[in-house]
Amino acid sequence: MTRALFPDLVVNGEHVPQAAIAAEAQHHDAPKGKPGIAWRKAANAVAMRTLLLQEARRRGVDPQPQQVGQGRMETDEEALVRGLLDQAVEVETPSKAEIRAIYERDPSRFRAPPLWEVSHILCAGEGAEERARALASEVIANPKSFARVARRDSACGSAGNGGALGQLGPGDTLPEFEMALRGLSEGDITEQPILSRHGWHIIRLDAVAEGRVLPFEAVAPRLSEAIEKRNWARAARAFAEGLMAEADIAGADFTVI
Repeated sequence: MTRALFPDLVVNGEHVPQAAIAAEAQHHDAPKGKPGIAWRKAANAVAMRTLLLQEARRRGVDPQPQQVGQGRMETDEEALVRGLLDQAVEVETPSKAEIRAIYERDPSRFRAPPLWEVSHILCAGEGAEERARALASEVIANPKSFARVARRDSACGSAGNGGALGQLGPGDTLPEFEMALRGLSEGDITEQPILSRHGWHIIRLDAVAEGRVLPFEAVAPRLSEAIEKRNWARAARAFAEGLMAEADIAGADFTVI
């Protein structure tokens, strides 16, 4: 059935098994009821990988797998593609003038991490969401009652301090809790309780100290690395597009994103 729906993928005379496209298709999304879009995206990805592997072998790249995660090594094919790009793609280290020009466009983008002073009320256990919604309505209607309600109803050890958690920085709390904090202004209380693995939170942002703007010297190494990665990605894409322009490919449509 697959062969009737989709054409065979042939890259420079090499026939690619449709099983390889089917395996790749699991990693591509598509609108509900339109699996063909995921298939075509997968065909494009497999076609590009095949092109890169063909070029790597043509150049005699020697695959040398490296560790890429906890207990995981690259496959020979992954090592071949990496070796090819290491050989074919070169970018210059950005100059200090280039780095400074990007910094000077908006130095306020480069700040030390903020500090948040936070209080919360935690509801846990059976019926926690319903209780949290009722308490949220109570403290929003009367913000001055927040500490009293926290002492009375919060399931967190901070209840004795009126729910005060003290100062928090990025990474000090759960991702969903931090995401909610970033959406608050000083004095705000979350209108809807926030769910985490600990339960339902009603969060109040008591104060926020924006991190100071960092001097150029402090951010230059990180900015240089980011520019170099950006330039490398552009050069790698241009290299791949050059291979694509010279290739004879059937069964893929690179206008599909």
